[in-house]
Amino acid sequence: MRRDPVLDVRHLHKSFVLHAVSDRRVAAFSDISFQLTVGEHVALAGMSGAGKSSLLKSIYRTYRADSGEVWLQIHASEYVNMCSLSDAEVSAIRGHEIGYVSQFLRPEPRRGALEIVARSARQRGMSVEDAREAAAAALSRVGIEERLWDVYASVLSGGEKQRVNLAAGTVHPPRLLLLDEPLSALDPDNRERALALIASLTKRGVAVLSIFHDMEAIQRLASRVLVLEKGRLVAEQSPKDLDERLTSAAR
Repeated sequence: MRRDPVLDVRHLHKSFVLHAVSDRRVAAFSDISFQLTVGEHVALAGMSGAGKSSLLKSIYRTYRADSGEVWLQIHASEYVNMCSLSDAEVSAIRGHEIGYVSQFLRPEPRRGALEIVARSARQRGMSVEDAREAAAAALSRVGIEERLWDVYASVLSGGEKQRVNLAAGTVHPPRLLLLDEPLSALDPDNRERALALIASLTKRGVAVLSIFHDMEAIQRLASRVLVLEKGRLVAEQSPKDLDERLTSAAR
């Protein structure tokens, strides 16, 4: 029996206006429809410019889609359309029901890694004490040494910032987690640690929609792959059945 979807994307479309080119409108993606269920990991693949990151940002409501619907499960039988919510309503849902981890961390000045992750936990409803404990555990899971917890995040290396970002996004996992190349700056050991963490989330029932820059991560983590080409969803495949076209598309 098929489970109710955690995410139900219906005919989503997003375009941008190129002001430098006579205000020409260019589609980022068009007529995208798919679903995710509890504990499912779906990866997006496609060449640069295919619309992958724009799609994630439109689901998270960083971007407003031009048309279509993004239905997110917030209770067992209750859904909201992210496209029709106010900004305040979207803010209330983020963290609890939907999370987003990008490859970049842009920390506020003079904030340490522990404070950043604890703040994320506080936004999910934890007390100050519980948030700090959860933040410490999350930083340990991604291999951030305790001596770095109070160092300003702005001076950390690219890989360290990326791990802090992953810790903040997983300190209290939401119902749906969006990952936009979260491993791109990691060394092999920390990459392996991050892969194990992401795999553990789906075992706990978190639905994951991801973009990775290498096919190995997709093959290890994803149960399905959606292939985008020039903003269109052109194929759906099992990771074990990846062909040369998809391998080249993901680079």
